[in-house]
Amino acid sequence: MGFLSWIVFGALAGWVASTITGAGERRGCLFNVLVGVVGAFVGGLLMQFITGRPFGFDFNLPSFLVAVLGAVVLLVLVGAARR
Repeated sequence: MGFLSWIVFGALAGWVASTITGAGERRGCLFNVLVGVVGAFVGGLLMQFITGRPFGFDFNLPSFLVAVLGAVVLLVLVGAARR
């Protein structure tokens, strides 16, 4: 994916993850993009660990769900570390 696609994909995944965890009302759009992009990386690592093979990211539903899963895990870990 191109750079702009990663930003759009990250923004959507970060927004969904922050809505799921309840962290959306306290943070802005840039935070959602950052959480989504890093969450996609974390989700890809988790999928590689679970399946034993690399996970390729495209602009499709399975990749989006993996990115959201990674972003939720990231937000839960950050929330636990802040407490």
